[in-house]
Amino acid sequence: MGKLTDFITGETLPDTHDERYRQTLAKLLVNQKGYLKTELTPRVELRIAAGDKRAIIRIDLTVYLQRRIAMIIRFGPGSLVTRQRPSLAASRLITPYQIPVVVVTNGTDADILDGFTGKIIARGLNGIPTRAGLTEHIAGKPFKPISAHRAELESRIVYAYEVDGSCPCDDTICRV
Repeated sequence: MGKLTDFITGETLPDTHDERYRQTLAKLLVNQKGYLKTELTPRVELRIAAGDKRAIIRIDLTVYLQRRIAMIIRFGPGSLVTRQRPSLAASRLITPYQIPVVVVTNGTDADILDGFTGKIIARGLNGIPTRAGLTEHIAGKPFKPISAHRAELESRIVYAYEVDGSCPCDDTICRV
């Protein structure tokens, strides 16, 4: 399909259907939700392990507010329900604290999860919090640290959902 320019970084990326959805999400966050491009980081790598197995997956978008990651967004085609648990697990691994908001989306729909409870707090792309809404949501949140034991368990969950049984042609996963 050619190449496209990343809305956030200006990098040239392969033009795929999935990447078009990711770019649309980035534009939604900046143009409609009030985030600054400097508050968004695309394609953050996350190292995971399950026993002696290792892999690297990507977090599609991380949202930084007040010098902390306040929200992550995970994109994947198809069902949102199957993406909730591994996305919550990833939100407990990418930083040493619990990220307050986790968004899973297929590009046309979204589930917005409370990172602490795992419960759905909103639905649909319109339910993704605005910058002001997220700022209010994280005010006074403790950003509790994740124990090493919990991180190990969460890493196994991500590995099981994202790596085991994944298509060998999936270039968003790197087995190491």
